[in-house]
Amino acid sequence: MLVQCRCLAAATGIRIVTLLPHHSFVIMLQNNPLLAQLKQQIRETTPRAEGVIKATDKGFGFLETDDGQSYFVPPPAMKQVLHGDRVQATIHENGDKTSVEPDTLLEAGLSRFIARVQKRDGRLAVVPDHPSINNSLKARIKNSLDEASIDDRDWVVARLVRHPLKPEDRAFFTQIDELVAKADDPAVPWRVTLARHALEQECPEAGSDWPLRDEGLVREDLTAEPFFTIDSESTRDMDDALRIEPREAGGWRLTVAIADATAYIEEGHAADLEARTRAFTVYLPGQNVTMLPEQLADDLCSLREGELRPVLACCLDIEADGSLGEYRFFAANVRSQARLAYDRVSDWLEGQGEWAPTEVIAGQLRALQAMSEARAAWRAEHTLVFKDRPDYVFELDAAGNVLDIRTEERRSANRMIEEAMIAANACGADYLATHIGHGIFNVHRAFDAEKVQAAHEFLSAQQIDVELEALSELSRYKEFKRVLEAQDDAWLDARLRRFQGFTSMSARPGPHFGLGLAAYATWTSPIRKYGDMVNHRLIKGVLKGKQPPAEATQALTEQLTERRRLNRLAERDVKDWLYVRYLTPAAKNQEEFEAEVLGISRGGMRVRLTANGATAFVPAPLMHSDRDKVVIDDKEGRIQIEGVERYKLGDLTRVALVEAREETRSLVARPAK
Repeated sequence: MLVQCRCLAAATGIRIVTLLPHHSFVIMLQNNPLLAQLKQQIRETTPRAEGVIKATDKGFGFLETDDGQSYFVPPPAMKQVLHGDRVQATIHENGDKTSVEPDTLLEAGLSRFIARVQKRDGRLAVVPDHPSINNSLKARIKNSLDEASIDDRDWVVARLVRHPLKPEDRAFFTQIDELVAKADDPAVPWRVTLARHALEQECPEAGSDWPLRDEGLVREDLTAEPFFTIDSESTRDMDDALRIEPREAGGWRLTVAIADATAYIEEGHAADLEARTRAFTVYLPGQNVTMLPEQLADDLCSLREGELRPVLACCLDIEADGSLGEYRFFAANVRSQARLAYDRVSDWLEGQGEWAPTEVIAGQLRALQAMSEARAAWRAEHTLVFKDRPDYVFELDAAGNVLDIRTEERRSANRMIEEAMIAANACGADYLATHIGHGIFNVHRAFDAEKVQAAHEFLSAQQIDVELEALSELSRYKEFKRVLEAQDDAWLDARLRRFQGFTSMSARPGPHFGLGLAAYATWTSPIRKYGDMVNHRLIKGVLKGKQPPAEATQALTEQLTERRRLNRLAERDVKDWLYVRYLTPAAKNQEEFEAEVLGISRGGMRVRLTANGATAFVPAPLMHSDRDKVVIDDKEGRIQIEGVERYKLGDLTRVALVEAREETRSLVARPAK
């Protein structure tokens, strides 16, 4: 190093004076710019790497680069970084060992985060609530908070304000911005999860009275028509009612009446702005956080049995073969004549149970079942149909303890409502696209644009002959997808998920590859989705013959997409927490479960317990006592043990739970003996 500095000093005019030859040298500066030049030259001549820090529970870590390389980070260097930090680092070679020393922070892995308070001997610190971060970070409390109200082990929102890799900082330091929950609060799983994703903790305030607005619409009187609703037993925000009758020419005439929330909420009103921010109702086990004030969502807008309600309706013809015919949108008033439940309707249709509908409703239910079967058959041939997956329903007591987790399969009544809503939303998309050319559309590409080529290469490697264009052109993709589904290959389906795209919101019509439709726009859940409220206003603007509202901004569609993602993460996180609590006794007893292999990584495999939907991780060391005999191909999704393939993505296997970790909300399992 001294020789390198002398050479560089000679070139830059910096004079180096050596003091105490046995120990060190000091650079005597002539001017700062030259020092900066010297440092820059040293950096340019030293091997470096850029990547993200991955911490381990053993004190050391790794720097993972974007091109897939991994560098060892020794324990002393890990004290200067946190898991998730994106850094630049100096590469050090020591014989055949290579390590890196991070020296420049590019992006902190932590910014705003959830943590638990740690009070020790008058010192305040926080420990981030993160499975890969167990650092105790010094903290201060925001001025507006009362420090005396925050105790050891309480849950808080904190913010990283200092990082040792920043030039002006010397150590990690944080600020506590918000108290989320006391340590003994039974609502911790819900409060912490909502705070983690910056979602609202409570429903919106009810506000003032909600008179029905005069929108200049002529509402048809359908109050004498026998509309009915089908929902879960516990549903309060009922937003769709149906009326169906056979047509003389064959097929059916279906009227879908949707709660008209915008009849009460004017665009730009405080409740509208709040709904726009929230974007969706958040559905969590044991708790819903509504998008609209409960007075509207569960009362005035809900299509309760026997109550007069304003609706936006669509009357659509469905041909005998299940194809869609003509349709008409209009405003109306309805009065639901029956509040039905999925399970009771399904039992009746399947000849079970004691419940039975009235004669008028019974005829409609049989017609609706016939229509849904025709629609499903038509969609299977001409579009695409999702595979049925069970729902897992948590039964909780008043304190939030899990009493049971029930598996609910998609039954007759569920499919009937699903087919009716898909048909209505397909009409909504066509109406918006035809009349104004914009709205809030659900757009889904089969494969991420950057991964189409990789997906094609993967399929070719599996001897699946498909042209590249068939993966990005809807008409050709539908044909390919139907051929693929006929193979019923769980491993192939799971591997293809790595390349798949995500559903996003768009102001312009676009294809929905998941449904196999040229355009799809939901308008059937305005109580629960802000995008549906936007589409209601657009449709009503056309009905009134007036210039509809302006096209949605990109900012709005991106916000809707992001909030939907956060809502799904929140639902998953609360369920993970409840699963750990519920299955702790099973882990102590090492109970066995049937499971599906969901994911395979270098460290092991992730499985879903088919009995209750919980996910667990099976570490490689638990697969065999000799880790060297376990060969994991995470790219191919296969695991060999002693040279024999034992697991692959999509497989069904049996595992035994061995640990339930509430601090990380994770379950650990081993292969069953």
